[in-house]
Amino acid sequence: MVSTDQLQRLHIGAQWADPLNQTFDRFAISNPIQQAAFIAQCAHESRGFRDLEEGLTYKTAARLMAIFPRRFPTPESAAPYVNNPKALANKIYAGRMGNRDEQSGDGYRFRGRGCVQLTGSDLYYKFGKAVGMDFWAEPDLVSTPTYAALSAGWFWSTHKCNDAALAQDWVKLTKIINGGTIGLDDRIKHTNEAIAVLMP
Repeated sequence: MVSTDQLQRLHIGAQWADPLNQTFDRFAISNPIQQAAFIAQCAHESRGFRDLEEGLTYKTAARLMAIFPRRFPTPESAAPYVNNPKALANKIYAGRMGNRDEQSGDGYRFRGRGCVQLTGSDLYYKFGKAVGMDFWAEPDLVSTPTYAALSAGWFWSTHKCNDAALAQDWVKLTKIINGGTIGLDDRIKHTNEAIAVLMP
């Protein structure tokens, strides 16, 4: 069990105590090192449990071209998506991850939400089946603390993150969560801080 006092020492709001403990219990994240690693990875992915929805507002065409070079090869192709997160999500996520075409609106409807950014119709559906909820009908619930944490716990469980955490293989764990090693140093720093707070 993680306490509100422990979370406060990690600069995480007290409202996260129940969602985290529920997640730890449901997905057998029981060892303090596993719990510390879970908290640390979530903290990095969500900017300290504050950003529970994917940021898709890009202020310049140049930035869109840099991030999505195949989608936006020219300033003209990028221009309609500047400061237009809904259109951008519908374009970049169309026909992927169970989403329908761009006109369906699925890209924005099933944009990244939760502590580790659950993305795409397929994952919303599978997570919903796992916890007995219909997130296909109510995707916004994934950006509430309870389901933001549970969605991260579900991902953690289905991707066997407990094993990497227990082995303290932070590179492997980060690759599972991130797909690469972006922010590895920050993730390790958060993990060490959380271990110091959670270990008796």
